[in-house]
Amino acid sequence: MFRKAKETFWDLLGEILAIVLIVVYAIWILNANFRFIPAGAIMNILEILRNYGSIALVGVVGMEALSKRSFAVRIIFYALMALVVLFLFFPGTYANLIESVQ
Repeated sequence: MFRKAKETFWDLLGEILAIVLIVVYAIWILNANFRFIPAGAIMNILEILRNYGSIALVGVVGMEALSKRSFAVRIIFYALMALVVLFLFFPGTYANLIESVQ
């Protein structure tokens, strides 16, 4: 019973986060072509949502998928997710990641 409720919670949260992210990406792409949002606070918020929302979505979907898996598999996922999140707090890591993509 508790496992099913937990899975439903992560499913609902993942759906909401996916909808928010697709709206953010749509606004971001439309603004790149038509420039209807001036540079400033709103664009900074959209950029933060775009960057960190994807990581949050991966975490939520992973939690949903792992709610049915063994404890060992969950520990591995938690460790890898913690590694990603911790390294985002180091200033040079994010800049190096962006440079490697562009």
